[in-house]
Amino acid sequence: MSAGDTEALMGYDDVLAAYDPALGLEVHVELGTNTKMFCGCATTFGAEPNTQVCPVCLGLPGALPVVNAIGVESAIRIGLALNCEIATWSRFARKNYFYPDMPKNFQTSQYDEPIAFGGHLDVDLEDGTVFRVEIERAHMEEDTGKSLHVGGATGRIHGATHSLVDYNRAGIPLIEIVTKPIVGAGERAPDVARAYVATLRDLLKALGVSDVKMEQGSMRCDVNLSLSPKGSGVLGTRTETKNVNSLRSVERAVRYEMCRHGAILGSGGSILQETRHWHEDTGITTSGREKSDAEDYRYFPEPDLVPIAPARDWVEELRATLPEPPAQRRKRLQAAYSYSDLEMRDVLNAGLLDLIEETVTAGGSPAAARKWWSGEVARRANAEGQDVPSYAAGLGVGPAQVVELETLVTSGRLNDAMARQAWEGVLDGEGSPTAVADARGLQLNQDSGALETAVDAVIAANPEVAEKIRDGKVQAVGALIGQVMKEMRGQGDAAAARALILSRLGQA
Repeated sequence: MSAGDTEALMGYDDVLAAYDPALGLEVHVELGTNTKMFCGCATTFGAEPNTQVCPVCLGLPGALPVVNAIGVESAIRIGLALNCEIATWSRFARKNYFYPDMPKNFQTSQYDEPIAFGGHLDVDLEDGTVFRVEIERAHMEEDTGKSLHVGGATGRIHGATHSLVDYNRAGIPLIEIVTKPIVGAGERAPDVARAYVATLRDLLKALGVSDVKMEQGSMRCDVNLSLSPKGSGVLGTRTETKNVNSLRSVERAVRYEMCRHGAILGSGGSILQETRHWHEDTGITTSGREKSDAEDYRYFPEPDLVPIAPARDWVEELRATLPEPPAQRRKRLQAAYSYSDLEMRDVLNAGLLDLIEETVTAGGSPAAARKWWSGEVARRANAEGQDVPSYAAGLGVGPAQVVELETLVTSGRLNDAMARQAWEGVLDGEGSPTAVADARGLQLNQDSGALETAVDAVIAANPEVAEKIRDGKVQAVGALIGQVMKEMRGQGDAAAARALILSRLGQA
């Protein structure tokens, strides 16, 4: 079946009425080490093909692997953060399969003796519900190379004229995190899948073990799904949708497979146990290869590597390095900053929490930090297709500039409109907020006499509005403030103007 073909789908509500979904999520995470898992080759993303390879990661005869100590340390820290047990003894195995992107014809991985096992991760759904996902294992392995399909429209093998292989990625340290079957989610199954991957991504980022850039493949998810008759409690035949590379796609892939399985089962058919390919552009899956058994690989112990036996005191030392859990941190900062749920959601969706925390630590107020980072700079970053932190870093703009801008406002030098002009100048590379304000002549007129004159003139010119305010409709004062600011050519103090208008009209 090609990516353009579609299969029959059952309505989502009909699926839920007849079947119970079960999920299994396998998340592969590339560790942010400087060298590969078993050799000294660099791991720089985007290097020219086949420039970061050596006899070890190419599997040439006589080359012997050596375990990356940072990779082992990262694996232990990940296991601890997932509330796993850390094995006193584990070892690597050779996972035999024969793909062009695996130069050794086997992948060095862990099989029945993983370094971490038996954990859990609590995830917060959007409605505040907490769903616990049980972790089966987290094990170490190496990444494979990457097939480059040439000549097709999608970059996949379908329609390609030929394929090339880049082995730069072969040997990069991977942690594979495997859940136990996730049951009981019902209609929330797609939401649970997305929330789990999002929570896991945030946790791994906080640990500092990976950049977790799903769009670059440094974090990718395989989605296993099955349906069973409602209330039967028996797991159905599963499919495995490979390499889903965004949170949105994880959710969409679960929903699509539920509806596809439902249509097949509802018509009396049976599910083929197979791998499936996710197509981001069309939002569908297509058949990959049949898997006759749940585990259809051949493993045997890796003879060239010694077992991993981490000392208990070392494990406890690593436990002490764990950061505050991201969900706990978010709740703490939301309370400290007095953000509403909606405000916090917008901050998180924009990836601004770290910047805001740094700004508050530098002396800014939570309100000002949120205002300035989520305004013009966010608009410009979105236009450039970048996240705000990366865009701001590229400009050399950080918390110090926001704090300085806020100080110019609170000191009375700038009003809000002037501050926006100054901030635009900062983003345009004109210098610090103070330097921009000086260069552009931005300065509030502190002449109280001039303000009084402008207020009196505006009140006299708008008797109907003035009368409404005298009658207690103080919300109408905004119309007069705007005219006062116009009279003062934008250099008046809006707060002072409001106070003076209300005083003049007997509402002070």
